[in-house]
Amino acid sequence: MVDNDNDIVMDGQDTHPATIDVPATSNGITKTEPNGHDQSAPANDEKEEKLDDEKDPFIYPARLKRRGLLPTGCCYDDRMKLHANADFGPNPHHPEDPSRIEHIMRIFKREGLVFTGDDEDLKKVIRTDPRRYMWRIPARHATKEEICIVHHPEHFRWVEDLSRKPTSELRRLSTIMDQGRDSLYVGSMTFEAALISAGGAIETCKSVVVGNVKNAFAVIRPPGHHAEFDAPMGFCLFNNVPIAAKICQTEYPEICRKVLILDWDVHHGNGIQNMFYDDPNILYISLHVYMNGSFYPGKPDNPMTPDGSIENCGAGPGLGKNVNIGWHDQGMGDGEYMAAFQKIVMPIAHEFDPDLVIISAGFDAADGDELGACFVSPACYAHMTHMLMSLANGKVAVCLEGGYNLAAISKSALAVARTLMGEPPPKMDLPKINKEAARVLAKVQAYQAPYWECMRPGIVDVQEMQSQGGQRLHDVVRSAQRFNLSEKFGMFPLYIQRDVLFKSFENQVLVTRNASEARKLLVVIHDPPELHAQPDPLDNSLQPHDSWITDSIPQYIQWAINRKIGVIDINIPQYITHPEDTESLAPKVDERTQQAQIQELMCYIWDNYLQLYDNVDDIFLMGVGNAYLGVKLLLINRDVKSRISGVVNFVNGNLRPVKSDVDTDLSSWYKDNSRVYVSADHACWADADLSRKVMKRRFGSVIRSNVSGLGRMMNEHFKDVQDWMVDRMVPEEEKLGDEMVEDA
Repeated sequence: MVDNDNDIVMDGQDTHPATIDVPATSNGITKTEPNGHDQSAPANDEKEEKLDDEKDPFIYPARLKRRGLLPTGCCYDDRMKLHANADFGPNPHHPEDPSRIEHIMRIFKREGLVFTGDDEDLKKVIRTDPRRYMWRIPARHATKEEICIVHHPEHFRWVEDLSRKPTSELRRLSTIMDQGRDSLYVGSMTFEAALISAGGAIETCKSVVVGNVKNAFAVIRPPGHHAEFDAPMGFCLFNNVPIAAKICQTEYPEICRKVLILDWDVHHGNGIQNMFYDDPNILYISLHVYMNGSFYPGKPDNPMTPDGSIENCGAGPGLGKNVNIGWHDQGMGDGEYMAAFQKIVMPIAHEFDPDLVIISAGFDAADGDELGACFVSPACYAHMTHMLMSLANGKVAVCLEGGYNLAAISKSALAVARTLMGEPPPKMDLPKINKEAARVLAKVQAYQAPYWECMRPGIVDVQEMQSQGGQRLHDVVRSAQRFNLSEKFGMFPLYIQRDVLFKSFENQVLVTRNASEARKLLVVIHDPPELHAQPDPLDNSLQPHDSWITDSIPQYIQWAINRKIGVIDINIPQYITHPEDTESLAPKVDERTQQAQIQELMCYIWDNYLQLYDNVDDIFLMGVGNAYLGVKLLLINRDVKSRISGVVNFVNGNLRPVKSDVDTDLSSWYKDNSRVYVSADHACWADADLSRKVMKRRFGSVIRSNVSGLGRMMNEHFKDVQDWMVDRMVPEEEKLGDEMVEDA
């Protein structure tokens, strides 16, 4: 029953009469054994084989394989579009739209990946270039026994019962389930479509395992990777990929013992993880948005869900066989995904050495998908596919999962299919990787290091270091810095009478002994000293002799003390070490927490010290690096303009505007009373619009430095800063005159 491209083909066949079909692996005319021989004819009968060759020399997979001509397979069946929302029919207003698979097949046909000619053309193609098109893998209904290899029988019966429920009940169920974590709709033909989707995944993977095709793409729905052992979830009824993986392991134990499931859907495949969490022969690697557990399938109101966390590495004999690369946020793109493949996915996959690779291919991380809000390009999907094809002798089966923008899913699937067929991936310019994403990859490496040899280089066992009396270097550096400042300038810690602040900033705030009596005061808020090291060229090891700490703050302190200027030195740590920290990568303070702590610290110092120093005539603020956020927070949270003689900032990161809804003159004051030195290589100088923007008053008096790096800038502009501060100081004779008037 076919009227147009959008109609449903009830018999499961393509709309074109001529198709290139792969021999069936079961329940069909031909079954191919693992060695590639056709069971319907004696494999060792040379005469019979010669007659077959004369009749059709390229028709059987064994002979195609001998000639290196195995094609790519494609599984598709229009009946999978029967799963539709009971409220809206075949074209529902729902992300998991039946037309998802139709759009993919349409672009396959339009781009010439699927054969569309007549019988005569078909014969010619088979004889001359059998790899020119994808060969059709017929889909079929999965059996109850096959589905229950990973699902509970009660779950099978629940899905089966949907076909017997009235429309009103289906609508009620869809309304209830779509509002909760299940996120699912159902219809009268859901069971039918789910059986074909699972059966399509089975036939696709089996065709790849036995060698009927070199690789294959299953364009199937409904998706599966969220479905649990005993429950549907997240648009998913039966978990197609685990079903297919277990069937292949069961039916072909000699040639399919170890299976890699690579899931690049933007959502974590909780169902796959939980089904194989303690299985040593199935390696599950997932790249997904995690956002501390608040991104689906996590719960925003309860982000402490265990699924998808990088800490989840498997259990029992399956330890190390679960690898979660959970991104800290949406917005990841080609740089992050390629880095994940190069640093984590491929090294672990090669060490695992699978017999079969199954890609749970959700395309909702693709650029243009509104639900995923990431930026993975079709070219990146092609490169990831190409890398995976280097495993398992090229036995790769791609099974569609999510992806809800029809244009994005079609273009991405097309790029994957072309790569499977042998086209080289397109050239791709990789952007720089997000810094937090790089930290995620480093933490994944640290968590997986106990289980994979390839993950161990560069990873430190923190518990072992602590047992040997080790200290983190940043704690050692601050202790040494405190000692040096104390020895050289007589500085000592400023007491902070607040528990939380004290724990975070103990020994981080130092003052000179004359600070409370000095007539002038310099308050420096700065990042920790910079570390530099030259690794050994042979073994990449670090030696103390080849490592340096650079700190340009002491020269400013020395200058201030020479001029009898009191100094308050505030070091803002990026890491706060606690005794319970046992991760090889110390937990970096998140920006929101750090901002709140810096604000509380700066306001505490102002309220309890600076504003009480009545004898101080000039207070200068100096911000260095990211810590100059403290300058901004003090200016907008306290009325300090009348007491501050000037502000100097050295910036190589975020430029921060200073503005206040309460004090409308603050931005103008900041512009007139500041010098903001910005690194020569700062991104703002590369864009004309940004360059004009940073010259506005709320960013202060911005000066482009002729050098890059905080240390170089502080050295380069040392004399300029001295002269500027001196020019702004109240002359001594003016102060003496004011004092005489007050005395009189």
